Amino acid sequence: MLIIIFFIAIWYLSLFSQTFLQHRYASHGAFQMNRFWERFFYIIAYITQGSSYMSPRAYAIMHRMHHAYTDTELDPHSPSFSKNVFAMMWRTSRFYRNIFHNRMKVEDKFTKNLPDWKGFDRFASSAASRLLWVAGYSLLFVFFASAWYLWILLPVVVAMGAVHGAIINWFAHKYGYTNFRMKNTSSNLLRTDVLMLGESYHNNHHKHPSSPNFGIRKYEIDPVYYAIKVLSWMRIVRLPVVVPAH
Repeated sequence: MLIIIFFIAIWYLSLFSQTFLQHRYASHGAFQMNRFWERFFYIIAYITQGSSYMSPRAYAIMHRMHHAYTDTELDPHSPSFSKNVFAMMWRTSRFYRNIFHNRMKVEDKFTKNLPDWKGFDRFASSAASRLLWVAGYSLLFVFFASAWYLWILLPVVVAMGAVHGAIINWFAHKYGYTNFRMKNTSSNLLRTDVLMLGESYHNNHHKHPSSPNFGIRKYEIDPVYYAIKVLSWMRIVRLPVVVPAH
């Protein structure tokens, strides 16, 4: 039972960090934070993502490329150019590592207004750090996995960030419904998104990439948007001022 509780907790905590920090903040600038809070959420992301921690800077560059080159060969994670979801995950990983280690030329338009904490990213992305997290997760399963089938969850925990990305970038470009006609295959995967914290409203997001709220229709509830609203009320983040149209 403890392993199931741990898995559910790490699923949502890791996902929150990814959609809040790496995706909405770093990639799209949907809200702003000062340096203290930015680094605070870096640390939260490291704690919640563990072995699958991703540099917000490298993630943002890769994700901006996804929006610019959706469904083309330059798209870092398009199901159109991978045989299956695992091949797409590997292709995405290659793009990410090449960006992180400065092994590929990146256009200037993808590097504007990026958060960057080089020293922390080097530590959090190091092989030693990732191996320590894997060892910690494994020990947790050794002591608390009460049945053999629970061990199936361990690889998911280790690669949690990649799993979340694969669900959206594979399935939300193949299945679902659309609110907007786009020149790409983005779809909304779930009508009420309780599993992906708003991330499955992918068609909405491609239409309005910088919006802090991924939901459009009344039934499309984006829980992370309401968390951002609370953090804005607490003056931890700053939402952009929307000028009404005349």
